[in-house]
Formats: sequence, C-alpha cells, structure tokens
Amino acid sequence: MASLAGLLQLEGHRVTGSDKAAYPPMSDLLRGLGIPVMEPYAEANLVPAPDLVVIGNALSRGNPEIERALDARILFTSMAALLREEFLMGRTSLVVAGTHGKTTTTSMLAWIYQVAARENAEFEPSFLIGGVAENFGLSFQLRPTRNFIVEGDEYDTAFFDKGPKFLHYFPDALILTHVEFDHADIYADLAAVKTAFKRLVNLVPRRGVIVAFDGSANVSECVERAFCRVERYGFSESAHWRIVNLRHEDGLTRWDVWRDGSLWASLEMSLAGEHNALNATAAAALASSQGISRDAITAALASFKSVKRRLEVRAEIGGITIIDDFAHHPTAIRETLRALRSVYPSARLWAVLEPRSNTLRRKVLANDLVESLRQADRVMMAGVYQQERIPEEERLHPEEVVRALNAAGTPAELSPDVNAILDAMVHQLQHGDVVAILSNGGFDGIYEKLPARLREKFPVS
Repeated sequence: MASLAGLLQLEGHRVTGSDKAAYPPMSDLLRGLGIPVMEPYAEANLVPAPDLVVIGNALSRGNPEIERALDARILFTSMAALLREEFLMGRTSLVVAGTHGKTTTTSMLAWIYQVAARENAEFEPSFLIGGVAENFGLSFQLRPTRNFIVEGDEYDTAFFDKGPKFLHYFPDALILTHVEFDHADIYADLAAVKTAFKRLVNLVPRRGVIVAFDGSANVSECVERAFCRVERYGFSESAHWRIVNLRHEDGLTRWDVWRDGSLWASLEMSLAGEHNALNATAAAALASSQGISRDAITAALASFKSVKRRLEVRAEIGGITIIDDFAHHPTAIRETLRALRSVYPSARLWAVLEPRSNTLRRKVLANDLVESLRQADRVMMAGVYQQERIPEEERLHPEEVVRALNAAGTPAELSPDVNAILDAMVHQLQHGDVVAILSNGGFDGIYEKLPARLREKFPVS
C-alpha cells in the first residue's frame, strides 16, 4: 500500500493514508515522501471525501473508514485492481510469486534491469516491491519504459475481493519460487494454496515464460499444465539453470550456474544463504529470457545490497550483532537461521521470535516451527500477537513450542512481552553472539529497545 501511494504521487495525485499504527520501514518511507498517514482509523479522515479510496486487505467491515466510504458511496477499489488499471495496462508485466523469497527476488530482478539500463535505456524498470530495496532506497519506481516488475502476493485482495492479489497482474513472464501452505487465515489447506498458484500460471500467455524452482513437488504440480515455456532452476542435474559449487567465502556467496549442461556464469553477491542463491538464480534466468546480457546480470548481483528487514544488520554493540528478519513462516525462519550459520559459523545464535503472521499464530505448523528454531543455540519467544483474535482451537500455544525445544536440547524461554524478553536475555548476551529478531511487525519496538539496553551494558568509554 505504501509503495502504491508513492507511485500514485509520482503520477501527480494527492495521496493521504490511514493506519492503526504505522511502523518502519514503510512509515519512514511515507514520511520522506511527504505523504501524511493519519492514526488511528477514523471517519473524519475521509472528510472531505476523496475522489477514490484504496482499501487494503488488512481491513474488514466495521472499520470506521470502510463504513464511511460505504455510507457516503465514496468510490473505492483495491490495491491490486488499481495497480493493474493505472500502471500495468500497456506494459510488460513481470511478476515474482511464491510462498517465500518473492520480495528479495523482485528486488534482485529490478536491480538487474536497472544495471542493464546503463547500456540500453529501454530496460529501465518500473517496479512495486513489498519492501524497501536498498539499492534504490525505495519500494517503487515509475519510468516511461515498458517493463513493470511487481511482487505477486497470494494473499487475498480486499474484503470485497477474496481472490489473491496476483490474479490482477496478468504476467507476461513469471517467477515461481516456492509453494507451501501459508496464510492459514484464508487458505483451508495446501490444496487451496496450490489452486491459487495454478490459476496464476494459467494467466501466462503462450508467448510468455515461467521460471520455476525445481526442488518442490508443489511447484512442479502448479506449472505442469502451463501453456508457455517453463524453465526450472535449482540444484538438480535436470534443472535448466543449475546451481553448483555453492560456497560462502571472503564474506561473499559464490556459485556457478550451468545452463542446459554447460557453464553459463560464475556469480557472487554479498547476501548469505542457499535461499538467496536460489532467488538470484531465478532473477538471472528470467532477465536472461528477456534479453538482458550475462555481463549485466553478473554485475547487478555483485552489487546487489539487500532488502530492508531481510537479514538486515540493525546494530553491533559490545561485539553482539543484532539482525532483523521479516519472519512469517517456519521455512523462512529455517532458511534465515541457516544463512546466519554460514556467515557466523562460530557465533552463539539467538532466535527471538514474535509469532505474528496469520500462519505463525496458528498451531497448524507448530512442529515445523520447532524444527526451524532448533537451528538456533538459544530461543526467546514472545506471546502470540493478538492471540484473542485466533479461534481457541486454532491457536498456537508457544509454551508447547518452548517445551518441545527444551526437550530436544535447544534452550528456550517464553516471556509475555518485549521488556520481559530483554530482562531475561540481556545479562546472558556476550561478545560474539548473534541475535536474530524474527517478526513481520513492529514487535513493540524491540529493534530500538535491545540496542539501547546493550549500550547501557557496554558503554562507550
């Protein structure tokens, strides 16, 4: 929504917004753009009435601004529908979708196009990303060229449109990273998730291309009836784009990509983790299919920075490194912790988790969560965010997760709030520790509170 607000402002519209509690990085982005955000939601925010209200998928009936828009018959739409109507029509739509990795992969693809534009201005992209791409310092860009790169979200569109947002984007080319059960609040089971992705695949025209991960049976099922060319990427010998010799050395991730049986390129980047090598290879494959040179792709990945809140180093105090990661699913948590292991092999690794996403707040993947958190040396868990909104029979019980971790030999503690977490852990932290804060929300300011407590413990002389 913040990215769309920025795009609309670039088109010359006057844009305002509302939120219950805006938090970084998007609150900072909007402030920098001069787009006012009113807190909390209130009917008065729609007085006088705007020309159009764009309603995000987090809102439902009973929200005062939705009720005002309905009562006054103010014209309203969804983010996804407006994005298609205002920006995607008449352009080449390049969509990155999947349960994991889509924000980072979209950012990589956009940066590849931006680097390629140094030689051919027609490659300069417009884009919309669900996070702040550090190479751009923004989550959006609008250019008069044809290519528009968009992160395709499988979550529902709005209270009046319960289909996934990505079905509005009609991709000319598509990256499909992973397909797993997620968003337990709107999808009944894995079959329902796969149905959504199959519908997306069915929108790609015959002249298009799909770049799909080859290490997932779910992905294979989703692309098996595609009408366009499908190119697979991954580690298997049968992959069109095969990753070999993956290693982390000299502070960089390096690997070779073989294309249909022969060496295509040797790639490197500063991001850690097998999952990020997969993301980069997917972006490289799609960019190559669209005519971008191998040299431009290699240069772009070598200079790619990251995305805010994806393995982001927030502070280093007293020899303790604090990492912020947008954790929303057990698989994402596992890959984040594995990546940190590769970068900090001798460190004591802490995982500080707030179960906040609609999937993590439910018990459906509790066993997977335990296995993912076992990648850490110490685990601190907060209570489930807004637990009362989850039906009792569906709720995650964090005390059971903590009990299972301790039984498996991974020391874990449950604390009711951030202050209690800090009281429990700060005195235990020591030089060389790495703390991964895992949440897809503001986590009650822990990103600022923990560094402040550590500065008290390790004052600068």
